[in-house]
Amino acid sequence: MKLIKLVPDNTNFKFLKWRNLAIGLSVALILGSIALVAIRGLNFGVDFAGGLLIEARFEEAADLDSLRGVVNSAGAGEGQLQTFGDANTVAIRLPLPPGDDAAVQKVVTQVQATIEKAEPGVEFRRVETVSGKVSGELVRDGALAILFAMLGISIYIWFRFEWQFGVGALFALVHDVALTLGFFALTQLEFNLNIVAAVLTIVGYSLNDTIVVYDRIRENLRKYRKMDIEDVLDLSINETLSRTIVTSVSMMLALGTLVLFGGSVLFGFSVAMLLGIVIGTYSSVFIGAPILIWLGVGPHSFLPAEDTAEARKARAEARLKGQV
Repeated sequence: MKLIKLVPDNTNFKFLKWRNLAIGLSVALILGSIALVAIRGLNFGVDFAGGLLIEARFEEAADLDSLRGVVNSAGAGEGQLQTFGDANTVAIRLPLPPGDDAAVQKVVTQVQATIEKAEPGVEFRRVETVSGKVSGELVRDGALAILFAMLGISIYIWFRFEWQFGVGALFALVHDVALTLGFFALTQLEFNLNIVAAVLTIVGYSLNDTIVVYDRIRENLRKYRKMDIEDVLDLSINETLSRTIVTSVSMMLALGTLVLFGGSVLFGFSVAMLLGIVIGTYSSVFIGAPILIWLGVGPHSFLPAEDTAEARKARAEARLKGQV
């Protein structure tokens, strides 16, 4: 049986031809994403914003509009509602009332009684509260986790390859993370700890894809010492293109299924991962590799010390002296 190949053998796409456009587009998208996060902000979930979360299960599919009116009539503040897992389960988010635990319990009892009066048979599955102090710590820890992951990865690549590769990988990771955050600022999808986990996974996936390309680039730089740097980069990307596309398409099929059928619990995580796979694949090809040119990488970069021009000249002079 003949195997199906998504990428034919001996592909020779000229990716570096579009490097200036790709870098310009990426810089514009990064700046736009930063502006969106600064202006619109992220729609933080209870994990980060703090507040009160009540999970309620109804006998029939809940009408969120009418239920929102019921919750708001309890006098506990404006509620934010969304289905949770299926149409019968609803997550109700309310601002955290001032005071101690007794004040929180009073609000919970009041809201539950109001809902029970309008919807007999409702089942309250869980109640969670996150204080402003705890949510602030989670925001800080989540941001530090992403930052340290990116820096640690860049340092690893620096020592594994050369400093130019570390800088290129860091820029690609900044690109991936910034665009993901910009997407959540634009759509106002809830940003919670699951999304932080998704962002860290995106960082790891993008790194894995970038390292595969970088490893082939370094190998080809040593193999084709007289080839122009643009041709070496194009060759390296084309040689790893089949692996990149097969891996990315496989991931996107699985994540697309989760987006469509995974329910609201996994929706944000799945969307973030799906977007991250697309962005990470793009950055490995159009960002991580082309930026090496601006950082001065060329066929001379990885010559062993004994193969440098000075060393070859010294050996030639020594041979001439020996012949005299």
